[in-house]
Amino acid sequence: MLNFELKNPTKILFGKGQIDNLNKELPKDAKILMLYGGGSIKKNGIYEQVKNALHGFEVVEFGGIPANPEYEVLLQALKVIKAEKITYLLAVGGGSVIDGTKFLSAAALYEGDSPWDILIKSIKTEKGMPFGTVLTLPATASEMNSGAVITRAETQEKFAMGGPGLFPEFSILDPQVVASIPQRQLANGITDAFTHVLEQYMTYPVGGYLQDRFAESIMQTLIEVAPRVIKNPADYEAAANFMWSCTMALNGLIQKGVPGDWAVHMMGHELTALFGIDHARTLAIVAPSHYRFNFEAKKEKLAQYGQRVWGITEGTKDEIAKAAIVKTEEFFHSLDIKTTLSEYTPDFKGTAEKIANRFTDRGWVGLGEHKNLSPANVQEIIEMSY
Repeated sequence: MLNFELKNPTKILFGKGQIDNLNKELPKDAKILMLYGGGSIKKNGIYEQVKNALHGFEVVEFGGIPANPEYEVLLQALKVIKAEKITYLLAVGGGSVIDGTKFLSAAALYEGDSPWDILIKSIKTEKGMPFGTVLTLPATASEMNSGAVITRAETQEKFAMGGPGLFPEFSILDPQVVASIPQRQLANGITDAFTHVLEQYMTYPVGGYLQDRFAESIMQTLIEVAPRVIKNPADYEAAANFMWSCTMALNGLIQKGVPGDWAVHMMGHELTALFGIDHARTLAIVAPSHYRFNFEAKKEKLAQYGQRVWGITEGTKDEIAKAAIVKTEEFFHSLDIKTTLSEYTPDFKGTAEKIANRFTDRGWVGLGEHKNLSPANVQEIIEMSY
């Protein structure tokens, strides 16, 4: 097992009725900017619950953060923060709203010339404006980590950011919110969380036995509850296990002591930036081809995954590893998630070369757990995903 450090300061309030405890977590003198997305929280009762819990606080609202948090929209919110002298941020939404709030947390205290530099220069935020979250859509675990991904439509780019100053102070996770989530978003959340685990697991063995078992248990739980959540989002037991699995998938625990990949995410981000494809679906497009292209380097873990997660016991190591990739694709298909780029856009030709050139221009020349995937390799993987 590799050396590691682990610190996660986020307080989790999990379960029914926890939104009522929101006011206990906020500084009494806080001037709060409440951030949310397209307005679904006003239809499903969450907005009213949050507003009731905020009674007595000075609250300014900013809605309209899109599914891929857009830089120009966030700059409008940043103006509100400065004009209104906001002291505390509250994200009420899914990963996109929380990611956007993290950018604002960093940008509000940033002293440089342009907040865009935080993204393109990979500036780690050591201290941001304090914020909390009320999770409405399980998927990204942004409610319990310090990372975010921001999109800029003007340049068709999508960049990650983060730093120790961007952990939420608290996050409220009430599984009852799952009952109002549309099936497409439920499928995206399951796929996103599942792929988060794969990115931290599907590398090579380093003797991290417990970490492997943690990762495998999260994937097994998602596989078990996925059909129940899709069939009946109001199934509280299934919703609770789905929500907590999504959080555990990327809260920092399972990545410690083991190598990580993340090349699938880096390629997937480009497909979202270029075509607007849902983030989770870009991961499902890229992952199977990525594993086939890197089969020799990953087959030990692929075979372990096939045996432990999918129960494949017959065949050689290579056969079990290859069958595991097929099982993964079938799982995505069971959620009505398509796994080839051509199923999402007729304009896929030339995409691989364009992405490879972008990676070259940015100096992203060594991706994956071994830091040996070149832009030319990226081009091949994307072409395999057509």
